[in-house]
Amino acid sequence: LIILVAALTMRQWSEEQRAGTLEMLLTLPVGSVQLVLGKFLAVIALVGVALALTLPIPFTVSAIGNLDWGPVVGGYLAALLLASAYAAIGLFVSSRTDNQIVALIVSVLLCGLFYLIGTGGVIDFVGSGALADLLRALGTSSRFESIERGVIDLRDLVYYLSLTGIFLALNAYSLERKRWSRGAQTAAHRRAQSLTTWLVVGNLVLVNVWAYPLQTLRADLTSQQEFSLSSATRDLLSNLQEPLTLRAYLSEKTHPLLAPLIPQIRDMLTEYAIASNGKVQTQVIDPATDPDAEAQAAQTYGIQPTPLQVAGRFEASVINAYFDVVASYGDQNVVLNFRDLIEVAQRRDGTVDVRLRNLEYDLTRAIKKAVYGFQSLDAVFAGLESPARLQLIVTEATLPEALQSAPDTIKKVADDLAAQSGGKFTFESIDPDAPNAAITRQTLRDTYRLQPIPVSLFSADTYYFDLLLTLGDKTQAIYPAQDFSEASVRSAIEAALKRESQGFVKAIGLWTPPAAPQFDQFGQQSQSPVSYQTVQQQLSQNYNVRSVDLSGGQAPADIDVLVVIAPQNMTDKERYAIDQFLMRGGSVVVAAGNYAVTTSLGGLGLLPLENGLQEMLAHYGI
Repeated sequence: LIILVAALTMRQWSEEQRAGTLEMLLTLPVGSVQLVLGKFLAVIALVGVALALTLPIPFTVSAIGNLDWGPVVGGYLAALLLASAYAAIGLFVSSRTDNQIVALIVSVLLCGLFYLIGTGGVIDFVGSGALADLLRALGTSSRFESIERGVIDLRDLVYYLSLTGIFLALNAYSLERKRWSRGAQTAAHRRAQSLTTWLVVGNLVLVNVWAYPLQTLRADLTSQQEFSLSSATRDLLSNLQEPLTLRAYLSEKTHPLLAPLIPQIRDMLTEYAIASNGKVQTQVIDPATDPDAEAQAAQTYGIQPTPLQVAGRFEASVINAYFDVVASYGDQNVVLNFRDLIEVAQRRDGTVDVRLRNLEYDLTRAIKKAVYGFQSLDAVFAGLESPARLQLIVTEATLPEALQSAPDTIKKVADDLAAQSGGKFTFESIDPDAPNAAITRQTLRDTYRLQPIPVSLFSADTYYFDLLLTLGDKTQAIYPAQDFSEASVRSAIEAALKRESQGFVKAIGLWTPPAAPQFDQFGQQSQSPVSYQTVQQQLSQNYNVRSVDLSGGQAPADIDVLVVIAPQNMTDKERYAIDQFLMRGGSVVVAAGNYAVTTSLGGLGLLPLENGLQEMLAHYGI
């Protein structure tokens, strides 16, 4: 495009000067601006014809299969804007010389300079600081790539129109100077014309400075909104209380199949930065060119280069390349390595297709894990849209002696949380047996489905001792540990708050049976073939997973879901723990079977199992 536009503009003014017809044009009753616009529109019309000749290509592709017209429209628009800027530059250069060849060479060099300063190679060479951002903002190539992918950004439109306007104004000023006489009588006129021109140029530059922070004024033309983040990701980013950093460790010298994926990662990181309104900082680093960054990647994040085999026509070699992304939030770091980011599929012709798996999903998952690991209670309260209300339902007259001190402990913890919350947490104690009580026993039974507890086995008296946490229109019951210590009460309340807060990863408690000893054919103990590490690893990709022990008769209060894998001969206490977890509103997933696989000299066998949950599951209709 640079060569085409430079060739079209090289003789527009230089030929007029060489042939002596420029003086005649300047004597006509036509302003310099009109002359410049006429030449400019003529060049753009020719470029438009050249682009129109390529239209059968996308129409043919669309007729054969499904074509996303967003990038197509963006590509043609970007080409026209780029041609407009280059045409304005070429016309200005042509007005400054009467030699067509000189005009061609200077135009190519000047347009090429604008293109090169925005390329990835130059930006990577200068680093990731303010200079890199300046070059990216000034370069025509970086702006072109942004529009070409199907995203119309107001800042890119302003940039191209401003660049075109600046050089058209300079072109008109250059022609106007040829009309001036050098006498003292025209000095005021010359100063006014010069001042007007430079004011126009300055204002066009300032418009770009003003538009630079307007990152959200953009339109995604792609059919699947490929460059727009989902609402779930936007909600997560809007709830960030601390700065988040996304670092991409990407080697410039990498496998040819990975090279096309690097711009996609850059673009996605930019989308996160834009959607976060400044809360997300992004960095793209090539550790191969930065020893300090390479040391940080290895020591802080445990990132090592991946050896990749590259086969050429006459030789094969192995290169060590980086292809990792790190999400850092506070003191938490989550690493997405080479295998987390890509998927490989084989085409019908036997070649390999390498593509990003689901970049937004992977990045958002990593951010959620980092945020959950760092979130403090202050961040929980700050993220609440409405105040949380904790209610202690207690019948003081019939409360057993063992629980007499528990209400005071709960009140102390609740008062501490209320003081810490900044008005986002309130506490009240309600006796349903008191006159004019806000909540009665009937309300507890009908609304909250809470049943009274007998004081003793042979007593007719009953009591209530329940904690209810209300957030918005949701109410959940809280059951601290049986000792009702301050630590257990606080842990149970915080866990309940986090379960209802946005931006938190759910916690899963995983119960697996103890590994039974296995013996080989020689009577030696061997490792059990049954392993549940794969289950835990898969769940850990999206949730916080911890192993739990139910032998004490109670499930941890800070888990959201209890997953029971392959239960075998569960004890009464373990069944009681599951039942109580369900009673307080928890969710239980049971993966059970009637047989277990065993190994013997004859091969594999099936052993009937008694999981111990049949009666309880039947009670729930399972």
